[in-house]
Amino acid sequence: MFKKILIANRGEIACRVIKTARKLGIATVAVYSEADRDARHVELADQAVCIGPPPSRESYLAIDKIIAACKATGAEAVHPGYGFLSENAGFSKRLEEEGIVFIGPKHYSISAMGDKIASKKLALEAKVNTIPGWNAAIDTPEQAVEIAKGIGYPVMIKASAGGGGKGLRVAFNDKEAFEGFSSCRNEAKSSFGDDRVFIEKYVEEPRHIEIQVLGDAHGNTVYLHERECSLQRRHQKVIEEAPSSFISDATRKAMGEQAVQLAKAVKYQSAGTVEFVVGKDQSFYFLEMNTRLQVEHPVTESITGIDLVEQMIRVAAGEALPFKQEDIPRRGWAMECRINAEDPFRGFLPSTGRLVRYLPPPQTMEAARPVPEDGGVRVDTGVYEGGEIPMQYDSMIAKLIVHGKDRNEAIARMREALNAFVIRGVSSNIPFQAALLAHPKFVAGDFNTGFIAEHYGHGFRAEDVPHDDPDFLVALAAAAYRRYRERAAGISGQLAGHHAVIGDYFVVVIKGQLGMHTYVPVHVTCAAAVTVAMGDKQYAIDHDWQFGGIRAHGHCNGREFTAQVERHGLWMRVEHNGLRIEAQVMSARAAELLRVMPFKAPPDLSKFLLSPMPGLLVDVTVKPGQKVQAGERLAVIEAMKMENILTATQDGVVAEVMAAKGESLAVDQPILSFV
Repeated sequence: MFKKILIANRGEIACRVIKTARKLGIATVAVYSEADRDARHVELADQAVCIGPPPSRESYLAIDKIIAACKATGAEAVHPGYGFLSENAGFSKRLEEEGIVFIGPKHYSISAMGDKIASKKLALEAKVNTIPGWNAAIDTPEQAVEIAKGIGYPVMIKASAGGGGKGLRVAFNDKEAFEGFSSCRNEAKSSFGDDRVFIEKYVEEPRHIEIQVLGDAHGNTVYLHERECSLQRRHQKVIEEAPSSFISDATRKAMGEQAVQLAKAVKYQSAGTVEFVVGKDQSFYFLEMNTRLQVEHPVTESITGIDLVEQMIRVAAGEALPFKQEDIPRRGWAMECRINAEDPFRGFLPSTGRLVRYLPPPQTMEAARPVPEDGGVRVDTGVYEGGEIPMQYDSMIAKLIVHGKDRNEAIARMREALNAFVIRGVSSNIPFQAALLAHPKFVAGDFNTGFIAEHYGHGFRAEDVPHDDPDFLVALAAAAYRRYRERAAGISGQLAGHHAVIGDYFVVVIKGQLGMHTYVPVHVTCAAAVTVAMGDKQYAIDHDWQFGGIRAHGHCNGREFTAQVERHGLWMRVEHNGLRIEAQVMSARAAELLRVMPFKAPPDLSKFLLSPMPGLLVDVTVKPGQKVQAGERLAVIEAMKMENILTATQDGVVAEVMAAKGESLAVDQPILSFV
């Protein structure tokens, strides 16, 4: 076994690998860029080495610097995590040449599976189901149209080196095939430096289901069941679960056995994932093989009780797998939500900055530890309260994982865990995750990879958040205010005849747009619990919310709840199951006076181009005095590895450029003004 390993990654996955290494008694070396100097993985590791400036290509992708760090620290092996160099065959080979062990598959396995065209040919040879299509590179759009007609529409046009949704188009006719081929080719060349494009049958109502495999150097290969990863937004996974509620045991076994056949064909030694697209008739076809640890590996760990990172390390050290296929259990149900720093109400734009408050839900499960008999909640993260979410890397704050005895229990546990997850300072996608978990079709297991595009194609709005009882949030605001009034009444030294009176009748004012507030009369009484009467509804609320706190846990009409209550001046922000309201609680007379207060309209900002997110201003493409037309490119902002192009919404003339190229921008910072 290794004495010391280096982790060539950052964030939550680096922290995750350190936990298993610590369990095995292995010392760890973290590498970090200057942007990550104060990162959590740097603090957790036994040693840390700075390997360069913030851009990935100068730090986390710099092979020479990582090898130098190994030699300087005496690290015998490297765990690459996911992303960065994890599927770089050149890196794996180079380490081997330097006498350093790569904790992952051999370079020839990575090469074989890294090219989509070559991997499909290998899959065919290994008798793995593949999608009907044309697996050789296509030269012209005319040829693409002929091939598409031969396969039969709809077809999918994909770049061989593609990934993350880039270089991918679906065509339903000759025109779309012609145009889609040209677009894919151009996109692939600019993104990957490889313009090879292929075409395959488009599977309707597809599900994305993947099989986790493990292989060792002694010829043993097993599969650890499947993960359902169909809930995706722009080809990025949002919620993953294991097992899948869709496939039968016979399909599960067939997919698992084919995944093992493919892994054996490339002499696979490590943890890897074989991805399949599954049609509505449970027909399944090979998509690709990810020759690394997946982001969503914790759901597999939860249902099998097997530490995948530990097995990767043991296999790399030459050990044989300690179990056979029939030994692998499948217990209960696990789900994972990716908690990202993005604003779902602003088109999921990245949200970087300082985590002013970071309070994850109470954890009863932990990575690298046995799974409790009755399941629980686990949080994998690389951040801490007061830390920064840098703009140079991906937007993940944490992975929230739950395990329950069945799917319904896992959903309920995840909803409560999301309610308890406090993040302030940056926006997060928690409201969107809560909405997905409450959607009747998701609860029924009736979804496919087009689910989010179908139901949230217009974007995500506050009114898209379903809630079985929105009045509960109003009642909770009134109950919290009642506690505030009790405290005020208990303050000593009050003048006789002028002391604070608690009162029973209030009006809850719910903030609306442009001053269009909603006024809800309530009657609040207090005995063992606070009872809020609202029309013909009554809420008996017992809660532990404290002033200055955010999380509120308690019971409402005998049912347990977790919510968030936060005071902002006179307003209270209340959140539960993804729904958020801002409310003021006041006397009937104060509410009457508020109704007649004039509304101060916000300033007109239509003459400015504002930055929609924090990020780096990469380019400004216009000058003062220049006429621009609607749709014309104005500026480019880079945030979290993505370029965002800002365009003109209407015709106009540029008056002033207010931000310089290379400047770091805040949200709503003016970039340009118009005449």
